[in-house]
Amino acid sequence: MMTLLLLILAWGILAYRRQSLLTVTWVSALVLLLGTALGQVGTISWLVFGGIAAILNLKPVRTQLLSSPMFNVYKSLMPEMSATEREAIEAGTTWWEAELFAGKPNWETLHSYPKPKLSDEEQAFMDGPVAEVCRMTNDWEVTHELADLSPQVWAYLKQHKFFAMIIKKQYGGLEFSAYAQSRVLQKLCGTSAVLASTVGVPNSLGPGELLQHYGTTEQKNHYLPRLANGDEVPCFALTGPEAGSDAGAIPDVGIVCKGEWQGEQVLGMRLTWNKRYITLAPIATVLGLAFKLQDPEGLLGDKPNLGITCALIPTNMPGIAIGRRHFPLNVPFQNGPTQGKDVFVPLSFIIGGPEMAGQGWRMLTECLSVGRGITLPSTGTAGTRLSAIASGAYSRVRRQFRIPIGKMEGIEEPLARLGGNAYLSDAASMLTVTGIDLGEKPSVISAIVKYHLTHRSQHSLIDAMDIHGGKGICMGPNNYLARGYQGAPIAITVEGANILTRSMIIYGQGAIRCHPYVLKEMLSIQEPDAQQALGQFDEAVFGHIGFAISNTIRSFWLGLSQARFSPTPVQDSTAPYYRQMNRLSANLSLLSDVAMATLGGELKRKERLSARLGDILSQLYLVSATLKRFNDDDRPDELLPLVHWACQDSLYQAEMAVIELLENFPSPILGKLLSALIQPWGPALTRPSDRLDHKVAQALQSPGTVRDALAKDLYLAVEEGNPLGMLEQAFVDIIQAEPIYNRVVDVLGRRPFTGLDVLADEAYGIDIINSEERLLLKRAEISRLRTINVDDFDPKELASAVKRSA
Repeated sequence: MMTLLLLILAWGILAYRRQSLLTVTWVSALVLLLGTALGQVGTISWLVFGGIAAILNLKPVRTQLLSSPMFNVYKSLMPEMSATEREAIEAGTTWWEAELFAGKPNWETLHSYPKPKLSDEEQAFMDGPVAEVCRMTNDWEVTHELADLSPQVWAYLKQHKFFAMIIKKQYGGLEFSAYAQSRVLQKLCGTSAVLASTVGVPNSLGPGELLQHYGTTEQKNHYLPRLANGDEVPCFALTGPEAGSDAGAIPDVGIVCKGEWQGEQVLGMRLTWNKRYITLAPIATVLGLAFKLQDPEGLLGDKPNLGITCALIPTNMPGIAIGRRHFPLNVPFQNGPTQGKDVFVPLSFIIGGPEMAGQGWRMLTECLSVGRGITLPSTGTAGTRLSAIASGAYSRVRRQFRIPIGKMEGIEEPLARLGGNAYLSDAASMLTVTGIDLGEKPSVISAIVKYHLTHRSQHSLIDAMDIHGGKGICMGPNNYLARGYQGAPIAITVEGANILTRSMIIYGQGAIRCHPYVLKEMLSIQEPDAQQALGQFDEAVFGHIGFAISNTIRSFWLGLSQARFSPTPVQDSTAPYYRQMNRLSANLSLLSDVAMATLGGELKRKERLSARLGDILSQLYLVSATLKRFNDDDRPDELLPLVHWACQDSLYQAEMAVIELLENFPSPILGKLLSALIQPWGPALTRPSDRLDHKVAQALQSPGTVRDALAKDLYLAVEEGNPLGMLEQAFVDIIQAEPIYNRVVDVLGRRPFTGLDVLADEAYGIDIINSEERLLLKRAEISRLRTINVDDFDPKELASAVKRSA
């Protein structure tokens, strides 16, 4: 009996520590030797052990007796993977998310990633051209009067190569890091969402990115310098009326045929398309076009349907329609439809040349994995940070019931959400662009941050609007929230609608890409060499079995012990978060294997289960990013309220995703068994407390490290036309005025915090304050009134420009 208990204990420890099969075999043999010495193990036990050990450790024997029949069953159950599915799955790379999925994250790896920073050239661009174009841009003028950026701003953007941040220097571009692109977009977005969108799209998925990765030398030399100099305005047309999130279903076609081009008969394509929602399409000079290429006459070979293809089309050709605009939620960036009817172009217009015909889907998915990790997460983060900074300042300036509204607990609750989400979002954006700058194309991570940072931004803008009340809803030149609030659903919708991203993409891609063995198993049945295929499957499936056993043991022990003994890279107040992530990471791996084993291909149709598994992975990534940023910031105590709030909130959401997954598991019995295994004591985590909410809310309303961290790189210059900068000045003025006001009312008696200019004159007249303090109170009153007042208009001003001129 003691030998059996020792064996079980040894197997559990070895599985928890993920030791190799050979190590398990040797340790088992040592335990059996001890049992033999104690008279508890006899010949039969040794024979059974020897037979099992031989089968498992001798690969030819294992392959013949176990792997071969398992492989045959697996092949019969697995549907054949289409080329498009394989391209989508293999697009991009896996990075830190794979560590989280593996059930045993290596925290030293996370902390070893370099801290992102701007080069001297990038910093000079931020301080110079970026700040200047922010100064030039008046968002009220853009959104209400012009429905476009001003001609001066357009010219400035082209002159200073804002559209060429991704283009290499050899072609005249800026060749900025992903981190620099992100910081530029965040600063621009704090001034105008139209400005940020206009700059972001050409630097994301578009002709520039596709040309640099796949273009021919001739295409690069022709287009990239012209794009860099602003001589060409690019757009990329993928989405149409019949194919939105399901981009692979585009009906737009190109027919391979012969036709006349510049007076000669050449082999080319006759293109027909109908696209919509295309940013910059109304003013584009060159159109990146995705379509399905068909070769019915076999002019390129024996394949009639070549697949999705990408080409560059000058928009001044006959048969092309551009110019009309969509009007997305009063955020009038240049966005509209484009159509083409029987447009003939040579095959050389295909990006990468004729040999890249049919390779468009791979090109798009690989490039999207980079662009989607930068543009929308950056603008979403900017919206959250702006909401937090502005709401903190406004809550200190605005008073009701004789106190700043930020002292009310009802206001503290949304303020805390704003502060925690702003820090977390900025951290997640930073970690993501760090991976991109390291050469990764993180398709799963880009989906995570696209969904979660735009989702949190939308909810942050709602919180900010609730705090500002009437100040937020009255639009005009001094409103810094309303356009962001109106336009938040745009980011939710584009580049993969958030519902689809959460329910299908994050885990649908993540389960296969991040799992250390599943993709290897799937690819083994694609291998034409039967012997090699069986060998690949054998390695993968037995690795998978060991992996599943390890995660079962790890989940049980970490749940039983509440992860108290789990190793962490630090020993401070953030250590429990690393421990809980160790537990939840093991849970994710175990639940993924159980779900895939019991549901098989049906799992992708169980979208709500898939979404919850994706939620666990996503929240683990967001907490990782938060802790990485805190470590990069040298772990200052002042930032701990933000770190604690962000980690506690996300870990709670991750655990709730586990609970809801098990409560809704297709097999209720299995769900209850798994719940008992991984949560023997029930839920272990809670939301941030009211006390922590209070700390975050107060930090947002006080000058210092927290506000400095959240406001970094936002455009806060104090100048007319920049309402956010003017609010920040009012915040400073009020804080400086408060102690003077308190001293005055101690002498004169209680007075409301209004009419500070009158109070200043009265106090100065009886020598309570000096002349400098008198001026400060007067300035604070001007700032206070400017902050709490809202814009109003002559009714004629509110009519559209067309009606006014009629």
